[in-house]
Amino acid sequence: MARRKKVYEGQAKILYEGPEPGTLITYFKDDPASGGKDGATAAGTASGVGDGKGVLNNRLSEFFMSGLNGIGVPTHFIRRLNMREQLVRMAEIVPLEIVVRNFAAGDLSRRLGIPEGTPLPRPIVEYYYKDSRLGTPMVAEEHIVAFGWANQQDLDDIVALALRVNDFLSGVMLGVGIRLADFRIEAGRIWEGDFMRLIVADEISPDVCTLWDLRGLESPDREGLIREPGPLADPYTELARRLGVLPSNVTHTTKPTLIN
Repeated sequence: MARRKKVYEGQAKILYEGPEPGTLITYFKDDPASGGKDGATAAGTASGVGDGKGVLNNRLSEFFMSGLNGIGVPTHFIRRLNMREQLVRMAEIVPLEIVVRNFAAGDLSRRLGIPEGTPLPRPIVEYYYKDSRLGTPMVAEEHIVAFGWANQQDLDDIVALALRVNDFLSGVMLGVGIRLADFRIEAGRIWEGDFMRLIVADEISPDVCTLWDLRGLESPDREGLIREPGPLADPYTELARRLGVLPSNVTHTTKPTLIN
């Protein structure tokens, strides 16, 4: 499909005008995603990536977004176009990064002194204001409502949406031996006549998740100790392989390190 006018370019993706009104084409780059404020990126941004990362993120985001659509969680995803591009619905993005945490990791551990890997009593939803000039600061619901970024009904809907995404992702990851410590999503508004609803936008990939490998934990090491869960080695290739979505013609040999 011929590309149209460029709408936006970030570190990890480029948005182009779509073929029909109300659509966009997302092109996934190989560049690492922006880090922003530690914790605002779900403590899971990977670095050291190379050729093929964009291809894998395109396939992984397709897998997760299609799965969410299939269980009734609305997303902006329409269909994948090729190895690096997908067609999505245009949405008015709520200027927030929504972080859902299941285990203490990264910024949360440092802020509150909770040991890394501690299970949280329940999933915790945090909000970060999307402004890279300010370092994507953490904000409270009072800030969000007071400054008009979203109203209270929007926030209630966002929490419900985020928790449904968490249930889905946690189950899928656990099924392939991976612990989802935390992740980040974005929400967008779409209009259907006079009716507005919130949908999951942006992407779901290792760029926005903290993933820990659970496989082999039952086997003692040489000293007879059971090791703790650690970062998933090469999260892009390994996650795609375990989920069965690894393209046969992509070469990706780097070993990213998760930055918590």
